Amino acid sequence: MEQLLRQIDDHKKEISSFNATDEKQVEDFRIKYLGSKGIVKAIMGEMKNVATENKKEAGQLLNEFKVFVEGKYNELKESAVGSQESSASTIDLSLPGDNLPIGSRHPVVLMRNRIVSIFQRLGFAVAEGPEIEDDWHNFGALNLPEHHPARDMQDTFYVQQNPDWVLRTHTSNVQIREMEKGKLPIRMVMPGRVYRNETVSARSHCFFHQVEGLYIDENVSFADLKQTLYFFVKEMYGKDVKVRFRPSYFPFTEPSAEMDVSCFICGGSGCNICKKTGWVEILGCGMVHPNVLTNCNIDPAKYTGFAFGMGIERPAMLKYEINDIRLFSENDVRFLKQFTSAI
Repeated sequence: MEQLLRQIDDHKKEISSFNATDEKQVEDFRIKYLGSKGIVKAIMGEMKNVATENKKEAGQLLNEFKVFVEGKYNELKESAVGSQESSASTIDLSLPGDNLPIGSRHPVVLMRNRIVSIFQRLGFAVAEGPEIEDDWHNFGALNLPEHHPARDMQDTFYVQQNPDWVLRTHTSNVQIREMEKGKLPIRMVMPGRVYRNETVSARSHCFFHQVEGLYIDENVSFADLKQTLYFFVKEMYGKDVKVRFRPSYFPFTEPSAEMDVSCFICGGSGCNICKKTGWVEILGCGMVHPNVLTNCNIDPAKYTGFAFGMGIERPAMLKYEINDIRLFSENDVRFLKQFTSAI
């Protein structure tokens, strides 16, 4: 019994002199004295060594000791919290905060948003589709059957063969998927990333971005296509820009054309951007081929339509006078931070 009293007195002296200035020290105190392997529990275990006639008195002493330790623990907690609040109150909240860097949009995103917004004003909705596509939606439905020589125009990344799955070479796959839904008329633009197995250089990359458009209804003509694109060019490049259409060939449109605008860098006098011609090609277009309509279960005798497609990187390079397409995908902050959130 006397030994138990001495242990309790020694611990009380140690506990009375204990001070804590932060939550970690308070937690260390709790573990040492009140934890599952702490001193209080260890002393409680000494009850088995106390004589039977002294157990009542020993039990009262042990309970008083436990209450004493718990009281000290609560006192230390309040003291630590008060110390932290006092430290926090010394902060001058009137001081100006640190300036956080403001991010900027990617130039390709800026150009994409600008192109899409112009066509949205004409009533075109936005549609998107998968970047990994089957052969039918990427080639077959677009009047490019197997072994068609026009397939050689697009160097393709094949994900799987027999059956073929590819990284889409254009966003025309989204046009096919929209036509297959059978909800006519269709007036949509399809922005997205496309892939072609080309050598990476300052002027070409193995992936880039496109915006394609599709309008299908009754009595749609090539005149509708031209007026739509005239409006786009004027809004995109200004009222003074000149436009020309050149006959071309695409297996999914007939007739087909490529559209050029007068170079707005040199004003048409000739420069490195336009290769001294005074003209810059910006898109391909044409009337949707009847075979494509038939492949999508649309009656070509009743419905006609036009389609067009353009890259996004080239207009962005012209707009911002960027001479290397690889800069768009290098994630160099020094390059990207030059661009604002508006175009």
